[in-house]
Amino acid sequence: MIQAPSRPVRVRIAPSPTGDPHIGTAYIALFNYAFAKKHGGKFIVRIEDTDQNRFRKDSEAMILECLRWVGLPWDEGPDVGGPHAPYRQSERTQLYREYAQVLLDKGHAYRCFCSAERLDLVRKERMAQKLQGGYDRHCRSLSAYESAQRAKNGESFTIRMKMPLTGKTVFNDGLRGDLEFENDGVDDQVLLKSDGFPTYHLANVIDDHEMQISHVIRGEEWISSTPKHVVLYDMFGWQRPEFTHLPLLRNADKSKISKRKQPTSINYYKRKGILPEALRNYLALMGWSYGDDKEIFTTEDMIEHFSIERMTLGGPVFDLEKLAWLNGHYMRALSTDSYVKFLQRELFSTEHLERIVPLIRDRIEKFEDFIGATHFFFSGDLRYDTAQLLPKGRSAADTAQALSDALDALEVIEFWTVAEITSAMEKFLAAKSLKAKDIYMPLRVATTGAKETPPLFESMEVIGKEMVRRRVRCAIAALNAVPTSPA
Repeated sequence: MIQAPSRPVRVRIAPSPTGDPHIGTAYIALFNYAFAKKHGGKFIVRIEDTDQNRFRKDSEAMILECLRWVGLPWDEGPDVGGPHAPYRQSERTQLYREYAQVLLDKGHAYRCFCSAERLDLVRKERMAQKLQGGYDRHCRSLSAYESAQRAKNGESFTIRMKMPLTGKTVFNDGLRGDLEFENDGVDDQVLLKSDGFPTYHLANVIDDHEMQISHVIRGEEWISSTPKHVVLYDMFGWQRPEFTHLPLLRNADKSKISKRKQPTSINYYKRKGILPEALRNYLALMGWSYGDDKEIFTTEDMIEHFSIERMTLGGPVFDLEKLAWLNGHYMRALSTDSYVKFLQRELFSTEHLERIVPLIRDRIEKFEDFIGATHFFFSGDLRYDTAQLLPKGRSAADTAQALSDALDALEVIEFWTVAEITSAMEKFLAAKSLKAKDIYMPLRVATTGAKETPPLFESMEVIGKEMVRRRVRCAIAALNAVPTSPA
């Protein structure tokens, strides 16, 4: 269990800028923030942007903006600086290479020259044989001389850690007590990729040490990786932080929360009109108990009563209806002035209206018609007449599948613009051998709730990716509920 801190408390969150800011990031951030403030410590934001294949240029700005909106200010980070800058991993790559060389020199790591093809083959063979680990340690036995010569000759390689082949790795988890892992079941993890960028495991340990992180509070999906991190701390001779792995947010069926089952982007909840203080309150309830069955409390109250030990290990179910109920309480507590200002800022902002007006100004004759013509730009979930969703001659099942496939095509869009949406849908139609009429009308009704609207893709751009995703999934659910006609 977590004891009273024996050194200055420094905690961090380390989101990856690979997509929309995830509600799970806010959840983990809240508990790090509360722990830091409870103990007079520092809360740090570090951007883990070494995955160049998935990196998105706009994602970091969205993450920071959303965390500010949620109301979790940080003491150090890429935008505010701090004594351990830089706070972006891509700006620290030389440091990781130097430390990787230290592990090589100490004999704690080795170069792996195996090709991607060989690694894939080995992985499949080991899976078929039900062997632990995905790599057979083929290059571990290379002599230091041969390894150095092959590298000198320009042969591509990664650097892997040498996990102990016997014994156990033991570490204490703040919620679970001591956890033990057999070392021979843990892979020789790649630490430095062939492009010179570190994997999460190496960069995470080095940065936590260099930034003097005292407590690592993160999601339970990292438990299986922690033995590798603990061994790395020991290889370097560094003091370990204290580890606590929080239960993951879950869907109603107890699966890990995912965008396929419900909205995961913080932007969605902001767009939906959830108040930041309500969201913080709700996330605090996800696995933590204030006591006395109290459900409504401020973040300041949470900090005052906070302890990791009062968290539960049961997977917290993310319930949109419970969040809406809680948000209603906070809405009713607003003064009329604050209520009006929130509406003006979030729903009827100048920026939002300036995007909508060009789409409808030639479609209405009187200003009183504005709301009727644009309601779907301001509302959340829609009600569907399933008959309107069906193209002529298409069944509910076929239409639901077409919408699901179209949503998959839209998912890969990096920048949610008319041009990108148009391109994605044109490629989708060609790949599926569909005609525009087979999908555009169902997509229009799913997105707006009506057959006659401003241009579809322009409307989708303004509504936003998360809301479009949510509405299409609700339309698919409505179609799937249509009874099948008897044969």
